[in-house]
Amino acid sequence: MSCEKFCTCISETCPHHPRNHNNQCTACIEKSLRNHEIPICFFNDIGKGSSVDSSYTFLKFAEKVMSVEKDSH
Repeated sequence: MSCEKFCTCISETCPHHPRNHNNQCTACIEKSLRNHEIPICFFNDIGKGSSVDSSYTFLKFAEKVMSVEKDSH
């Protein structure tokens, strides 16, 4: 299955979005790693919509995971 079918990123104008090339998720992941970020789809999977803010750092991801874990207990 191509990742464009399950990609949750709403930034479809981004040149790294799977719909804008034929490299599937590779371009997005490469950009994220180069910028020391987590791909937006990981944030979306734990409930942080990509329109909330534009900081997708490792720290923000860890904070969101801890928040979700805390809220679920």
